[in-house]
Amino acid sequence: MPPILNSLLDTDAYKLHMQQAVFHRYPDAEVVAEFHSRNEEDLLPMMGQIEEQLHLAGSLRLTRPELNFLAERPFFTADYLDHLRRKPLDASLLKVFEQDGRINVRVEGPWQDVILWEIPVLAIISEMRNRFRYPQFGVTQALERLDQKIDKLERELSREEMNEFNLIDFGTRRRFSLAVQDAVVGRLKERLPAFRGTSNYLLAQKYGLPAVGTQAHEWFQAHQQLGFPLEHSQRAALTSWLDEFTNHLGIALTDCITMDAFLRDFDFELASRYQGLRHDSGDPVVWGEKAISHYQRLGIDPTEKTLVFSDGLNLDKAVELFRHFRGRINTSFGIGTKLTCDLPGVSPMNIVFKLMECNGGPVAKISDSPGKTLCRDADFIRNLKQAFHVGV
Repeated sequence: MPPILNSLLDTDAYKLHMQQAVFHRYPDAEVVAEFHSRNEEDLLPMMGQIEEQLHLAGSLRLTRPELNFLAERPFFTADYLDHLRRKPLDASLLKVFEQDGRINVRVEGPWQDVILWEIPVLAIISEMRNRFRYPQFGVTQALERLDQKIDKLERELSREEMNEFNLIDFGTRRRFSLAVQDAVVGRLKERLPAFRGTSNYLLAQKYGLPAVGTQAHEWFQAHQQLGFPLEHSQRAALTSWLDEFTNHLGIALTDCITMDAFLRDFDFELASRYQGLRHDSGDPVVWGEKAISHYQRLGIDPTEKTLVFSDGLNLDKAVELFRHFRGRINTSFGIGTKLTCDLPGVSPMNIVFKLMECNGGPVAKISDSPGKTLCRDADFIRNLKQAFHVGV
């Protein structure tokens, strides 16, 4: 079977951005990350092919044009890009095995090396499963569905609203296939005037789009075991990010330890320096109202900030949020599965690849959607809640 991944740029932007920060700031950190299927779909019949595909991905190297493309970004440094050129994906860190009747993928080693494996693991598993389960589907069905949704959008929104409705493709991790995501991004660029970019660096290069993404939960989780007092770990993560990317990549993820706990740390200095916030769990309207109120309490004009919504969105929900917040704060909408794996009769996967340990200790998130919590250490969860006054 030919390789599913053919480029190291076929990944989400935030993985490369976080890797640079780890490379510079925490080169000795050791982590463990694991694959989880939330709906416990049986993938064992594909385990051999999945393992083969992951090892094929481990042989990828950046081409000179790809390196040049990354070097054009103002925030990437020469020493980091040289590291990425010399040491991309290390397949020796991978372990694919059966556990409790399910496939598991575990990656353990230096954080700066483990960090890039999330997207290859998820994209390969998703596409492999779809090849087995839905061999009759592909680009044609995906574009037919997408065109119907864009037609509906054009009927519902005025021309002025269409020009303000900022949409971003966040669909790499659970896409139907690369071919489908590629076709979707091309069609969105063609038909939506306010299509603002993609999280995928390969497609950003192909279509001349911004590559969008800052940090993920793992950035905040790892700081829980990087030597900071637990109650200061979130603020340390926020500050360290700004120190690495001054004046760039200024959208902060808010829900590693609930929005309320985040806002207690997000003081005037941080709120002034960050461009905006990203939503990934809980009621998006409640979250957005809290964000606006927080900016107003700090004396910051919300219309100078941006809210990025990215939690399981579809176009209909994004339009509702756009209209609710229009004129009060800037908004963008990162849509993933509902763009790149939305085909008639296809059930998308619900899979994640999450950080479980850092420097030998557990890490966790306590998001605004309780079902998203992943941690095997009940004592650590309790300590984390106490440190951030969650549920106390």
